[in-house]
Amino acid sequence: MRASNATPAAILSERAFVAGHRGLVGAALVRALARAGAPAPLLVEKARLDLRDGAAVESLFASERPGHVYLAAGKVGGIRANDAYPAEFIRDNLAIQTNVIHSAWRHGVRKFMFLGSSCIYPRLAEQPMHESCLLTGPLEPTNEWYAIAKIAGIKMCHAYRRQYGFNAICLMPTNLYGPGDNFSLEDSHVLPALIRRFHDAKCAGASEVVVWGTGRPRREFLHVDDLADAALHLMARYEGEDIVNVGTGTDLSIAELAALVQRAVGYGGALRFDASKPDGTPRKLLDVSRLHALGWRHRIAPEDGIRATYQWFLEHRSEVRSGATVRSAVAVPEPAAAAATAQPAVFAPDSERFAGAAAAASGVPTSRRENLGTTAAMLRA
Repeated sequence: MRASNATPAAILSERAFVAGHRGLVGAALVRALARAGAPAPLLVEKARLDLRDGAAVESLFASERPGHVYLAAGKVGGIRANDAYPAEFIRDNLAIQTNVIHSAWRHGVRKFMFLGSSCIYPRLAEQPMHESCLLTGPLEPTNEWYAIAKIAGIKMCHAYRRQYGFNAICLMPTNLYGPGDNFSLEDSHVLPALIRRFHDAKCAGASEVVVWGTGRPRREFLHVDDLADAALHLMARYEGEDIVNVGTGTDLSIAELAALVQRAVGYGGALRFDASKPDGTPRKLLDVSRLHALGWRHRIAPEDGIRATYQWFLEHRSEVRSGATVRSAVAVPEPAAAAATAQPAVFAPDSERFAGAAAAASGVPTSRRENLGTTAAMLRA
């Protein structure tokens, strides 16, 4: 492991580009930067910039020249989505990664963060999964297309570091949840899908909720605001080539998770597991010893995080019911008015509105949000 040569003050003094700022992770990064007192980041709406378009990405970097980049954009989804759209999962993620990494290097980005996923590790990897497990066995078939794309992104960062000296670090988060998640029953991950299923059952007065699989697989869950806090911590304090797992180091079974969600929602019916549906990987728990050695630990307990996420869902359920993408309701800064002259579609909100938008968006209880300010205070020191 190598500590960062960049000072915390330098990390916060330069404008960052958050690619994918409307997504679960990107919106959390925007909130974290606001808490840390950083300049308003470069935010570009998806409708104005297709990151799969190499020429458009090149134009953005040539014009704006951000100092740092957080690559949180990509196509994501659960087992059903991976199974239904394998071509899109591998094609879109490869294109986004390739374009953003290459343009960031070409235009002198001082530090780059690539966000991967714990699905990069072999299906039957020894638990907990250490970073050295990468490429030591077959992947989980239900999400191999996404995993292969993410592995390619890691290796591209490594290649650009070795050949060009590009300062890119790679974080591998565990399963994430929180405000701005995808609550669709068709293509969401397990935790938001459970929230939606229990909520719908409660509203309908249903006698039972059926959950896919046996309930025995074990998973690790990290609140997305914890991930964002870890990202800023590592951006300021780490610049090694080795990937870094980001998680809690603890797991629970899907049955235990379902019980937590059931209590948070207040659903009083029965819970049944459909063993005819796939379970996915038997266990996914990250070894976070490297992360702990770098001075960061998670702060949001599952009970607190799930309750806060359900409250956020309730406050935005009209968007869910109407079929709109609930992620669009995450509080992020409003874009500045487009310039009259021909310029790339780039939005840089003013700092006051940027900070205000992030203050209450996470839905985590106030005491927890204060805890999340620890890294921000350390970065300013």
